[in-house]
Amino acid sequence: MATSEHAAVNAIAIEQAEAFRTAEAAAARARAAEMSRLSRVLVDMAMLALTFLLLQIGSLGGVTRTTDGWIAVFAALTLAISMHRGAYNWRVGLQATDDCLAAIVTTALAAMVVLSLRVLFGAETGLAQQTFWLWAVAAVCVAGGRAALDVAQGRARRQGDLLKPTLIVGAGDVGALVARRLLDRPEFGLRPIGFLDKDPIDGGARRLPVLGASWDLGSVVQEHGVEHVIIAFSRAPAEVLLRLVRRCEQLGVEVSFVPRLYEEMNRRLTVEHVGGLPLLSVRRVSPTGWQFTVKHAFDRVVAALLLALIAPILGAVALLVYLSVGPPIFFRQPRIGRDGRVFEMLKFRTMRDAQPTDDLVVALMPLPPDTAPGGVEGVDRRSRVGRILRGTSIDELPQLLNVLRGEMSLVGPRPERPEFVQLFEEQVHAYGDRHRVKAGITGWAQVHGLRGKTSISDRAEWDNYYIANWSLWLDLKILLLTLIAVVSGARTVD
Repeated sequence: MATSEHAAVNAIAIEQAEAFRTAEAAAARARAAEMSRLSRVLVDMAMLALTFLLLQIGSLGGVTRTTDGWIAVFAALTLAISMHRGAYNWRVGLQATDDCLAAIVTTALAAMVVLSLRVLFGAETGLAQQTFWLWAVAAVCVAGGRAALDVAQGRARRQGDLLKPTLIVGAGDVGALVARRLLDRPEFGLRPIGFLDKDPIDGGARRLPVLGASWDLGSVVQEHGVEHVIIAFSRAPAEVLLRLVRRCEQLGVEVSFVPRLYEEMNRRLTVEHVGGLPLLSVRRVSPTGWQFTVKHAFDRVVAALLLALIAPILGAVALLVYLSVGPPIFFRQPRIGRDGRVFEMLKFRTMRDAQPTDDLVVALMPLPPDTAPGGVEGVDRRSRVGRILRGTSIDELPQLLNVLRGEMSLVGPRPERPEFVQLFEEQVHAYGDRHRVKAGITGWAQVHGLRGKTSISDRAEWDNYYIANWSLWLDLKILLLTLIAVVSGARTVD
C-alpha cells in the first residue's frame, strides 16, 4: 500500500515538474517574441527622436516647425497607429518596400490627426507648412529605420541567426514543399526541424525526419525548442488537429496553417461569418479587365519615356556591339507571350556567330530535371563587350521596344522559347497559367533569385502568385527591387 502511494506521489511530482518546465518554456518564448516586438518599437522611437532633432536643426535655418508638444503627440500617434496596424509583430516575410510604404501611410495619418487637432484648438497660422515638414521628415526617418532593420534581420536570418525552430504537422507532399521552401530560403525566419505525422506518406521528397505523431507534440517541442508549428495537410482527423492547436496555445507556440485550395488564395482574401462558420472569399483581378488595361497603358508610357531618356546610351551600346561582333545589332529570338502568341524578343547581341559544331554541343546538353534554360548554353561565344552587357543586364534594354509594341510588359513572367514551353507545359504543374498575362522584362520570380538555370516549377509558382496578387504597387515594388539588384550587380533577367 505504501509503495503504491509513493508511486502516486512520484507521478504527481513528475507531472508538476513537467507542467512547470512547459510553463517556463512558454514564458521564455513569450519573452523572445516580446523582445522582437520591442526592437521594432525602439527603432521607430529612435527615428522619431531623429525627426525631432532634424526639425530643430531646420528651424535654425528658418524653416518653421511644429512645437515640441505637438511633435510629442505626433510621435505617440505614430507608435499607436503602427501598433494597431501590426507593424511591430513578428513576420515570416521581411519586405523593406512594404515597410517603407506602411511608414509613409502611418506618419501621414498621424500628421493629419495632429493637423485636425491644431485647427480644432485654434492654432496659429502656417499649419500646412509645419505639418508638411513634420510628416516629410518623419516619413523618411521612420521608413529608413524600418528598411535598415529589415535588411539587417534578413542578413542575420540568411546567416542562420534569428531563426525559429519550426515543426511541420503533416509529412505529405504539401508538408515536404513547406519544408523545402523554408530550408532553401532562411530569410523567412523559420528553421524546420522535422514532421509530426502518425501515418506519413512514403516518398523520397522529404528532407527532414518524422519525429513522431500528434501525441508527441509536447516532448518534441521541449526537446527541440520549437517556437512555431505549421499545420500542412495530413490524414489526421479534424478533432485531432484542433486538440493539437489548443495544445500549442498552452505551450506558447505560434501556429500557422496551409489552407485547403491554397492554390486559389491571394492577398485579397476576405473572411465573413455565417454564425460561427467562417467563409473565405477570394477577389480576383482579371487579366482581361480594366486594371490590366491601365497596367498596359502605364507600361507603354514608361517605355516611351525611358527610350527617349536613354537614347544616347542605346546609341553608344549599339556602336559597341557593331564594333565587337558586327551586324546585326539586335538578337531576335522567338518567345511565347500572352495567350500562347509567338513574338520576337529583342536583345543586344552579345555573342559572336556560332560555328557549325556549336549546335551539336548544345544538343548534347539536356537540361537536368525541373531546371530552366538560361545563362551561357554550349560554347561560350560572348565578346568582351557582351560579357559587360550581360553582367549589367544592359543587353535587355531593347525589350523596351517590345513593350512599346504591346508584345511585353515591364513586369510579368519571363517569356520562354516555344520548344521549352511545350516541354514545360507537359511536365510542370500550372506552367501554362503564366501565359494569362503578357511576358515581362523582369518579374516576381526574377527579383527573388529564380533566374538562369533554376527550378522551373518554382518559377511557375512565383509567376502565378504575381498574377493572382497583381497590383500597380506590386509592379512598382518589382521595378524598384530590379533596380536595386542591377545596381548591386545581380542579374534580374535571363
